[in-house]
Amino acid sequence: YSIQGLFKFGFYELFEHVYGGVIGEENAFNYRALLHVASSASAEFFADIGLCPFEAVKVRVQTSPAFAKGLLDGMPKMIAEEGIGNLYAGLGPLWARQIPYTIIKFVAFEAIAEKVYEIAPKPKAEMNKFEQMMVIFTSGYLAGILCGAVSHPADTMVSKINKLKMDGGLFTKMGVIYNGTADGAVKGTGFGGLWAGFLPRVVMIGTLTGLQWFIYGAWKAFVGLPTPGKDTKKKH
Repeated sequence: YSIQGLFKFGFYELFEHVYGGVIGEENAFNYRALLHVASSASAEFFADIGLCPFEAVKVRVQTSPAFAKGLLDGMPKMIAEEGIGNLYAGLGPLWARQIPYTIIKFVAFEAIAEKVYEIAPKPKAEMNKFEQMMVIFTSGYLAGILCGAVSHPADTMVSKINKLKMDGGLFTKMGVIYNGTADGAVKGTGFGGLWAGFLPRVVMIGTLTGLQWFIYGAWKAFVGLPTPGKDTKKKH
């Protein structure tokens, strides 16, 4: 997850700068929501390529403890027995889960932070670092709740795909998980089953997302960079 987080936040800043430069400062402001969508989606696309092999091993070890003790012995064993390609068997569902998740994570954060700064009694530039960090955590927490709602069904599907041991492509496995098998060996989840465990996960994701933004903001403040979240009142 450290690799994914590094890519996600780092590439988001990079793509926002690059895309913003391409469309120009005025368009970057007027269409900032679309800019955040494009930047966060691009960042997550590459972050998931780095995350997917580790996610596959993690799920396998968690669901089959006898398979391996952890990453160091689990990854070589998976590669030897199933090939490198199987480490990326869940990449499609991972993209389906994480790209919408990250779009919401960044777009919602930026929008919520912007609204908070709009109603704040003083502009961001006059706030101390503690006040700015409270805005960041609150915005991140609310964005995390939305993230959990968007990504939960795909997250459930990814976990079940990594547990399922059968031949066939991605869509075949997804069909078996959703509908089950004719002989009843695998019971289908149906639509409702994809939402199992929704409430505790949303609370957890909200807290974790708020903390992620808080840590990221604290790091930017520590190195002397502007904290996340834009005060756009001066633009109007």
